[in-house]
Parts: sequence; structure tokens; C-alpha cells
Amino acid sequence: MKLKPLTITFLTFCVATFSGMKAASAASFSVIANGLYNAGGLSFGPDGNLYVTEAGIGGSGACVPPPSGQGGSLCYGRSGAVTKIENGKTERILTGLPSLALPDGSGGAGPRDIKFDATGKPYVLIGYGANPAFRDRNLGNTDLGKIITPDFNTNSWTTIADLANYELANNPDGGDVDSNPLGFVIDGKKLVLADAGANDLLSVNTDGRNLQAIAAFPQDILTNPIFPPSDTPSNEPAQVPSQGEAVQSQFATQAVPSSVIKGPDGAYYVSQFTGFPFPEGGAKIYRVGADGKPTVYADGFTQLTNLQFDHEGNLYALQYANQSAWKGNLDGSVIKIATDGTRTTLLSGNGLESPSALTIGSDGAVYVTNRGDSPGQGQVLRIENTKSVPEPDSVLGVLAIGALGVGLLHNKRTTQLPIDRVVVLK
Repeated sequence: MKLKPLTITFLTFCVATFSGMKAASAASFSVIANGLYNAGGLSFGPDGNLYVTEAGIGGSGACVPPPSGQGGSLCYGRSGAVTKIENGKTERILTGLPSLALPDGSGGAGPRDIKFDATGKPYVLIGYGANPAFRDRNLGNTDLGKIITPDFNTNSWTTIADLANYELANNPDGGDVDSNPLGFVIDGKKLVLADAGANDLLSVNTDGRNLQAIAAFPQDILTNPIFPPSDTPSNEPAQVPSQGEAVQSQFATQAVPSSVIKGPDGAYYVSQFTGFPFPEGGAKIYRVGADGKPTVYADGFTQLTNLQFDHEGNLYALQYANQSAWKGNLDGSVIKIATDGTRTTLLSGNGLESPSALTIGSDGAVYVTNRGDSPGQGQVLRIENTKSVPEPDSVLGVLAIGALGVGLLHNKRTTQLPIDRVVVLK
């Protein structure tokens, strides 16, 4: 059975309280964009400006059931967008993209990632987060669950491939039918995409041909899992032991792929967002080679949302929250994994809250979409002065890339938004 954690969207388990922020590094950051609606992936364009996706807040259109079968329905609108950040200003340069969300705007599924190919052509990934059978039946003709290529000059786009329909027709992992593509990488003339709902890695040519699954990811079996108290709000209420009920010593959970990046060795590296009950230290980074078999490259993380390599072969991992999400503390972390396996934390908490994606600029700074599940409160942070604090030796599981360090491909209505906050962590 493919368990359906709210984590496949990072969207319906929104906790309003943020507490216990801890100083953990000597990095500083500035807020370069504010007021974003369910901010997702970000990438530098050929013009040197930063582009970020906004999943939007749904709308008053038709609705579909949530993936877990619990909670309110997700309703359709055209509130998704792509926003450009240039010289302290933000401008929504692509609007009217499809979006699903709860009535309060949380749980937003829509534009989730953006990348530019070697010619400067943009591609945008649109999430979905429900059973694909409901999409056309309930919502009509929409681009949810697809990859598109936009024309920013005409505010239009062309559909490249229908990932949700592929899941409906093929269901590669054999579990529940669901699709929610969240991240992708461009590899020459090929797009490689992580579908959290389908629990697989897909490949498709940039012209839309040869859409296929190249890997599926295994269930995790938790030993002596820690569950929230029985009176704690949860997206999986049926799985929370009631008062007096014996807690299972072995518990199957579906941890889903949340992003993918190509490594210096030519393999794909995939971040894992752990399923309910979101075990701390339970998330992994998988390596998928030419044989399509996922192997664990690194472990000991918590609720990973994104990965990025720099030119030196260092891998950066983004944690949505450092604690189990149900605890209500959504302080996140940026963790750097050196080629020798050493881990350092660049930033943890202190304003970094439920981050969704990161990229590395030509200036060497790390850019992060912050508060990615908070409609109207999303931000883009620029992290600099990245002196960092080594992780404890107890965090194990890295297989170093080592001598494989070769040149990498990486992500190279107008409102004035000044850099409104600079925080220096002591």
C-alpha cells in the first residue's frame, strides 16, 4: 500500500506556530523577496535574474479530494505564477497558471519548479497532489500535473508532457494512484522529474517524447516510531494510536521523492521527504545510477525538500523542518555535504522556516525559498558568509563523491521590495 502522507505536497499539514529558534551558524542572510504565495522552486535565468514559482492559493472553482482522504477538499483556480526578482524588485511575469488549495489558501499545489536549458528556454513543473482520475473529471482541461514551457512575453505556455496521466495509466510503483511532481533537472535534451505522489523518478525528452519511469522508491519500515499524541491534529488521523492503544513496534511509511539533481558522477541524486509520522533523522538522499536502482548515498536527515551541487562537488541539502512536523516547530536547515563526507550546517532556524527549495548563485551565495507553505508570507532568502558548524559525528551514512569532482551544470504587476531584513547570526 502506498501510504499518503500530507508530505507529498508539503501543503496540507500547515502549522501556524514557530518556536524554539536556535542559533547554529555564523552565516547571515537577507530577505530579497517577500509576500509570495506558496513559493516553490527557484532558478537563475540567462539574464542573471532569479525566477521563483508560486503554487498559488487555488480558487473558487471545482474541487478534488485531498490525497490522504482526510480534511477539506482542494479547489481549483488560476492563481499560480512565476515571479522574477531583479534589483530588489519582484514582478509576476507569468500569471494565470493552474492552482489547487484549501479554502484558506493553504495546501497550494500548482507551479512547483522552474529551470532553464542551455539555450535559455524555461520549463515550469506544475504539481497536482491528488488522484489523476479526478483531474479531468472534476476540473476539466487543466495543466496540473504537467511540465510546460512558457513564453513570458505573451503570458502563454505550451504543454510538454502529462505526468499525472502517466501515473494513471502505468502506476510504476504499484501503490495507490496519485501524482504530485515537485522537482526536476534538465539533463541535455532530457527532463528528469521527481513525482512525490507517484513515488517515482520520470524521464521525458524536452520535446515531450519518450515519457517513462526510470526508478521507484521503497517503503520505509520504522522501528518503534514516535507518534503524535492522540489529540494532536494530523493529516493521518487513522494512523495515530488512540489513548490506551498499543503502539506498533514496526510501522510502514512511504517516504517520497521531493527533488532531483544530477551529480558530478553523472548519477541522479534524489531528496526524500519522510512520511507520517515524520521520523527525525529518517530522511535519506538516494543515488540513482544508469541501472535505475536507488541506493542510499546519505542518511540521517529530517524531511528533505531540495538538493543542489556546487561547482566543487559539494552537495547542499534543505530540511523542511528539523523536528517531526506534527510538533509544530518548522525551523529548517541548510546542510552542506563536502566531497569527503563532512557535513556542516550553514543555517538552522533563526528565521529559516519550512523552506521549500534552494539554488546557488554565481556569487557563491545560497538562495532559499522560505515559508514555502505559507500563502502570502513566502520569501526568498540570500544566505552569505557561510562559515558553518560541523554536524555531530553520529550523523552517518555518507558515501563521498571524492575524486569525481568535475564541472557541474547548475542553476545559473511590479512591486518594489527592498531588502527588508538582514540577520547576522552569532
